[in-house]
Amino acid sequence: MRLSVVILTKNEEAIIGGCLKSVRQLADEILVVDSRSTDKTLEIAKNFRAKIYSEDFKDFSERRNLGLKKSLGDWILYVDADERVTDSLRENIRYQISLRPELTPRVHSEELRARANIKYEDIAAYKIRRKNFYLGNHEWPYIEKLERLFRKDRLKGWRGELHENPIIEGQVGELDGFLLHYAHRDLTSMLEKTIEWSKIEANLRFKAEHPPVTRLRLAKIMLVTFWRYFFNQKGWKAGTVGLIESIYQSFSMFITYARLWEKQGQEEQ
Repeated sequence: MRLSVVILTKNEEAIIGGCLKSVRQLADEILVVDSRSTDKTLEIAKNFRAKIYSEDFKDFSERRNLGLKKSLGDWILYVDADERVTDSLRENIRYQISLRPELTPRVHSEELRARANIKYEDIAAYKIRRKNFYLGNHEWPYIEKLERLFRKDRLKGWRGELHENPIIEGQVGELDGFLLHYAHRDLTSMLEKTIEWSKIEANLRFKAEHPPVTRLRLAKIMLVTFWRYFFNQKGWKAGTVGLIESIYQSFSMFITYARLWEKQGQEEQ
């Protein structure tokens, strides 16, 4: 067993099929870690012969850690239901975990390792470049780099309730090819996501004893968020979608801090 692919799901029947198709030729096993889906997500996953673990989870780290515990592969690739593995990424993953020259690797990863003076045996994980697409097929200009491919024996677990981080022992390389992320597919799902995630974000800040939310702090966080997406990430290049997404991200932070303000006010009463 060489590679396990772990996919996190919850009511993803509209998109899980595309994700599974993109990894089935790559994975030796597919594990679907599900949060009690009530739609056809698990039925679709069974058609791809995925191993399914459906439970109640406290947070995202717990879900990723279950995938780590149940996987049998020497390597683990984490993919979300709204993501797709491209052909070039698939080829590069195959090469990096097998070192078989007949697979004709792209040289990007080897060049990066050489420049960073990283030996293959020291690699514990690889970062993967991710392209985001908003409101359909509108590509976002900024390319993310995320740690998603791990040697199982070097990945010690995940921590964090919402924005989870891997605990790794070893060096981190970088792969060629892209992971495609179809986020914020429509305005309704965007708002539903904000309602759900802002509660978690506000609670985390409240537990960390965040300073009181004032008018100035609220205005500043909204302006900084808009600036980061529209200018730093060059959202302006995406046209109308870029403006909508930048305003949405600012609005999302507003809701989070408004909830935090509400909780802080309740604490004072």
